[in-house]
Amino acid sequence: ILSRSKPALPSKNDSADSSKRNTSLKTNMQIEDYLKKRDYTGAITLLEFKQHNDQIENVELWVAYCAFHRGDYKKALHIYQQLYKANPELDNLAVNIACCYFYLGMYEESKEFLQNVPSSGLKIRLNFHLSHKLRDEATLMEYHQQLQDVLEDQLSLAAIHYLRAHYQEAIDIYKRLLLQNRENIALNVYVALCYYKLDYYDVSQEVLGLYLNHYPDSVIATNLKACNTFRLYNGATAENEIRSIIDQSANAGFGYDLVKHNLVVFRDGEGAMQVFPSLVDVVPEARLNLVIHFLKNNDTKEAYDLLKDLQPAVPQEYILKGVVNAALGQDLNSPEHIKNAEECFHLVGSSASECDTIHGRQCMAAAFFLAGQFEEVLVYLTSIKSYLHSDDTFNFNFAQSKTACNQFKEAEETFLLIQDPKIKNDYIYISNLARCYVMNKKPQQAWELYLKTENSPDSFNLLLLIANDCYRMGEFWYAAKAFDMLDKLEPNPEFWEGKRGAIVGVFQGVVAKKFPVDMLGDVLQLLRSSTSNQAEQIAKVIRKWAKEQRLSIT
Repeated sequence: ILSRSKPALPSKNDSADSSKRNTSLKTNMQIEDYLKKRDYTGAITLLEFKQHNDQIENVELWVAYCAFHRGDYKKALHIYQQLYKANPELDNLAVNIACCYFYLGMYEESKEFLQNVPSSGLKIRLNFHLSHKLRDEATLMEYHQQLQDVLEDQLSLAAIHYLRAHYQEAIDIYKRLLLQNRENIALNVYVALCYYKLDYYDVSQEVLGLYLNHYPDSVIATNLKACNTFRLYNGATAENEIRSIIDQSANAGFGYDLVKHNLVVFRDGEGAMQVFPSLVDVVPEARLNLVIHFLKNNDTKEAYDLLKDLQPAVPQEYILKGVVNAALGQDLNSPEHIKNAEECFHLVGSSASECDTIHGRQCMAAAFFLAGQFEEVLVYLTSIKSYLHSDDTFNFNFAQSKTACNQFKEAEETFLLIQDPKIKNDYIYISNLARCYVMNKKPQQAWELYLKTENSPDSFNLLLLIANDCYRMGEFWYAAKAFDMLDKLEPNPEFWEGKRGAIVGVFQGVVAKKFPVDMLGDVLQLLRSSTSNQAEQIAKVIRKWAKEQRLSIT
């Protein structure tokens, strides 16, 4: 994000003997070798050893520089602060301290320290980034106007575009800079990061290869390659990619938190509670992934508490906040949370950058789903069906919307594609599938669904749904059975009336030769178990008709 120069190493003792000068020159060359290899740990070890022999001047500046680039910002800050107390006029010392504060997430401290720093390109760039971090749009635009058409300033501008999810704008800047100087091959990593964020994982992988061919041991590039592999294939393959840099990042310090975080993701959340909590607000995705972990474990309240104070800035944050509010709203039957979720989804789905992406259309579908506008839901889900045809969650939402729009045949087919046991055991799934069976003239399959869930807490509601839907569709025999069971479970005049009407419907169907005569025997059995006085009267009418038709029923 920030561009800075190496600390100068001016000689303070021109009268030193030639032997000492040669030793110092040799040491400087050794340090340069370490820096070219990006071995900052080795450089620090050499510097601290030489420090005891007084073989290098301004050694603290070198150690601080290496510590900063190694990712040990606390150590760098401590050294710079000690030097600042001794000599506050030392060139670039104050702005270096501000940079350390920035990388430690101490944005207010960084901003305050910069106030006394002389004007420079680095100060402008750092203030530019601080304005973004502190969500100060006015000063962000002010410092934006001060940026020049030079490499460092343009890199800062591209970085802000990236952080604000303006990935194509960032790519345009990086590609222009690459055209100006092809030797800046690290820019390919930034381009690859942008393509990763745009879901172009194969393109990202191809661009990334241009850098990895020169620096195969790069922690950041190898980590990104593993992330692309995870998206393109699976977690196990991604873990194999990242394995080569686990020890390297642990020893170097730089990037270790990122690698540790991604290993949990690749392992499908294994060890999440041991890793994610300590990385919240250190690795940006750690908070979001911890929320996802809580959601997967049905701990909606913990997920909500993690996100309630977060002001979303990028689509992923809006989406996750929407999901959490939707889940909590359904758990608590809270219209306020549902409304918040609807707004989050609508903001993402209607944004220019996301409206034509898969996630964007899913968000619009979710917003309309929560609003009960299922015809609109189907418009958006149908447009992305070919990409998600084997996704159980997608099919669950698609089938529910089909059911709500009375497209029961397609809804049944979609419900039956789902394999996830958790979804298939959900009452929403079972009840909607039962309704589809009844509406598609398959009441027996709906009844079998009830029998499988007879001992569950929701069995009574399912029975009531089957009874009413079967009655409405003229499937009177199963309606009669369902109302009979309801009346036994919870005696209620309404259940008897439903049972009575369904039995009469069966009788009418037999008379009209729509149902087999054998059903009358089963109907009489249901009437015998009834306590209403009307039951015997109906039974007499049925027996009389059967006698007139010379039919034998029991």
